[in-house]
Amino acid sequence: MKELVKKIKILISDVDGVLTDGGLYYNDEGKVFKKFNVQDGLGIKLAQMAGLEIVIITGLKSEAVKARIKQLGITEYYEGFLKKDHLIKKISKEKKLKFEEMAYLGDDWVDGPAMKLVGLPMAVKNSQPEIKKIAKWISQKKGGEGALREAINFILSMQGKLEQLWEKWLKQEF
Repeated sequence: MKELVKKIKILISDVDGVLTDGGLYYNDEGKVFKKFNVQDGLGIKLAQMAGLEIVIITGLKSEAVKARIKQLGITEYYEGFLKKDHLIKKISKEKKLKFEEMAYLGDDWVDGPAMKLVGLPMAVKNSQPEIKKIAKWISQKKGGEGALREAINFILSMQGKLEQLWEKWLKQEF
């Protein structure tokens, strides 16, 4: 597993059910609200500091997600895509990355075809059973509860970068 993870240069993640708990919360005006875990946000920043690129692909369109993505400084954000495998191929070609250099974190059927392409398919704890069968790594945390941070920590740890980041953080060298 370590040799596989060492090759990873990019982590692609779904949103609903991974970055969020999968719930769609509506107010009286019919607007959707979503809850994000702050630990996932810091994990994204750590990944960026370590040179692990984060890409977000979601099947839905949401102003709340757009705002969070912008706040986190993620430049590769794709919304409204149900056929995510097509985007994985496009990203691979544009970034000149082999599929084995890519990881994907998902939770539901819409993520399955994309997960089957990448070198490191990852799933959150509360993923659908079919997604767990594809995954080579499954989080201990549920989607929306820090599962993305856990995935980032796993990759950075296996790459020997997590401890260095921690030392820099303690010295406030960021």
